[in-house]
Amino acid sequence: MSQLYKTVGLIGKPNHEGASATISTLHQYLIENNYQVLVERSVACAIDADCEPDIQSLTDIGEQADLAIVVGGDGYMLGAARVLSGYSIGVIGVNRGNLGFLTDLSPQDVIPPLEAILRGESRSEQRFIIEAEVYRHGKLKSSNSAVNEAVLHAGKVANMIEFEVYIDDSFMFSQRSDGLIVSTPTGSTAYSMSAGGPILTPNLNALSLVPMFPHTLTSRPIVVDGDSEIKLILANDNHENLQVSCDGHVILAVMPGDQVVIKKSPHTLRLIHPLDHSYFNVLRNKLSWGNKLY
Repeated sequence: MSQLYKTVGLIGKPNHEGASATISTLHQYLIENNYQVLVERSVACAIDADCEPDIQSLTDIGEQADLAIVVGGDGYMLGAARVLSGYSIGVIGVNRGNLGFLTDLSPQDVIPPLEAILRGESRSEQRFIIEAEVYRHGKLKSSNSAVNEAVLHAGKVANMIEFEVYIDDSFMFSQRSDGLIVSTPTGSTAYSMSAGGPILTPNLNALSLVPMFPHTLTSRPIVVDGDSEIKLILANDNHENLQVSCDGHVILAVMPGDQVVIKKSPHTLRLIHPLDHSYFNVLRNKLSWGNKLY
């Protein structure tokens, strides 16, 4: 029987003892079962040098591999996902972090579910990502993508900013607040949820806008169509130290008077799950929700 996945990339959190041990275990298993294995450069030291691993960059893995296994927490998964979403590669995570909303497999029992996935006994879903662009005097100054959220905020703690929000060039509201979170369904269980935003199931084509400590009692989160273009126009009298952060990792500098455009990216992240994966089971376990009464 032909292999569904011929080339597998191994990606992980550098200098993490647990992640290194899991990567070594996965590498040995895959080599023994005749898979071509590409090891991301930053974690190649986790592999026995005698194995002579095929060491590649993250983009090389995206271009050459059929499946990427990311070992780490959700934060590291997000960083890898922003790059891998530009390719057709499937991505699955092994949880070596805390919550693990995006990492399905347990490092204590990783081989049996991986064997099933490699046989094709799995589920696949597409998660859309967003792009944040900063324009100054009509010219694009910087941009980046986000799997979870793009956040407009002040560079200083508790520093209120003023801006206007437009949806598809239609004025929505003006606001004075600590900032605004624009979240994908994937990110609705992350920073957005901590700020009181709604949980969106991953299959929804929607974005949530969550104000951060607004200077009004009537400001509430709102959910808009996922294909909407969201434009934030910064007032000219704001302080200069403003930022847009993408997944909390990439920071784009923003000046008073700038425009920030947030919209769906043409790229998507293809997540691979075990057959028994249930989004609501993940929510129950991670958020300590109650189980069935009967």
